[in-house]
Amino acid sequence: MAYDFDLYVIGAGSGGVRAARFAAGFGAKVAVAESRYLGGTCVNVGCVPKKLLVYGAHFAEDFEQASGFGWSLGEANFDWATLIANKDREINRLNGIYRNLLVNSGVTLHEGHARLVDPHQVEINGERFTAKHILIATGGWPQIPDIPGREHAIGSNEAFFLKELPKRVLVVGGGYIAVEFAGIFHGLGAKTSLLYRGDLFLRGFDGAVRKHLQEELTKRGLDLQFNADIERIEKQVDGSLKATLKDGRVLEADCVFYATGRRPMLDNLGLENTGVELDERGFVQVNDLYETTEASILAIGDVIGRVQLTPVALAEGMAVARRLFKPEQYRPVDYAMIPTAVFSLPNIGTVGLTEEEAKKNGHKVQIFESRFRPMKLTLTDCQEKTLMKLVVDADTDKVLGCHMVGPDAGEIVQGLAIALKAGATKRHFDETIGVHPTAAEEFVTMRTPVAD
Repeated sequence: MAYDFDLYVIGAGSGGVRAARFAAGFGAKVAVAESRYLGGTCVNVGCVPKKLLVYGAHFAEDFEQASGFGWSLGEANFDWATLIANKDREINRLNGIYRNLLVNSGVTLHEGHARLVDPHQVEINGERFTAKHILIATGGWPQIPDIPGREHAIGSNEAFFLKELPKRVLVVGGGYIAVEFAGIFHGLGAKTSLLYRGDLFLRGFDGAVRKHLQEELTKRGLDLQFNADIERIEKQVDGSLKATLKDGRVLEADCVFYATGRRPMLDNLGLENTGVELDERGFVQVNDLYETTEASILAIGDVIGRVQLTPVALAEGMAVARRLFKPEQYRPVDYAMIPTAVFSLPNIGTVGLTEEEAKKNGHKVQIFESRFRPMKLTLTDCQEKTLMKLVVDADTDKVLGCHMVGPDAGEIVQGLAIALKAGATKRHFDETIGVHPTAAEEFVTMRTPVAD
């Protein structure tokens, strides 16, 4: 049978665009459908604009610390509207870049909501197209719990487009998105409380990292409330919000921001017209080749619920394009040793196993840990400390995990991730000469393991 396209991609986010571009480069006839914005979550309402806001929030600290280096500054004033307008301009520029990447690589772009008609056919804007392979790359969507008054709360999508900075913010959640936005709102001057229903945020991260960040955020004046959850939200006559907690306490705010998880974006996708099945969590079920339970349909990225990170979606998109259209270049995605960062203030950078995971996996471990006040702060009153930690297999000397809380943690850990991916031992770290004076050199100067 002759098809209109060799590959039809639904979703022009990071993974979908990567798969489409490279498939077209390999000679396939490719189309991409996008109903919202080119670049997906990361470019529009995720990592890119979020990090721009984090940069903005960090200036407050820079101004405070400048006097220690001889700078006399006038009163600093922050304008939310300027930051958002400049952010929007940059995102529009990136949207244009994504459009050019697709068009210049020979991909046909369909702008509208695509829906599966059958295993080989898609309908969009009243037209139908057939494809040998269909790739679902529709990503995820923020989820707000179904509580009374949920319509008064916002998620991460809306946070990037607030008309003004709220004076009082309740951030609800314990994951990296909650921690990052709490830091943004707090750094920009809003009175911010972070509410999490558990004992300590960032479940799944190394215990020392979680505890250290808690201490540093508390030093900065961020109100952390653990074992706290909202039962209902009510809007007051003056427009403010009243949040009643499950323990009976009442908190007032101008904004309630939820970061309590994301769901796969499968709305009106037409999966019922195919044999595609979902897993027990509601994500699209795929095998190791990203094939769904319908032979002609594949899925990658956040919609399959594996590792929900932009670079992972890019790798998955590349793997699909190569396997289908350039099999001699195919390499499976290796999910081990994936580095990641949390752009909290201060930042977290991490790669490999946590101490808890290493022990659970049966490793006899040695822990090397250092906490110190960075050189930049020695001329200031700031008492912030950086944490660096290595998790080492005591029997093989192999470095199993690397964790950091402090300025530029993500930048530093990216380089160390290569070493861990290559199987570096603690001896390799010890024999590497440090770059002095830097914070990063601490990773190659930790000699004495901490007591168990």
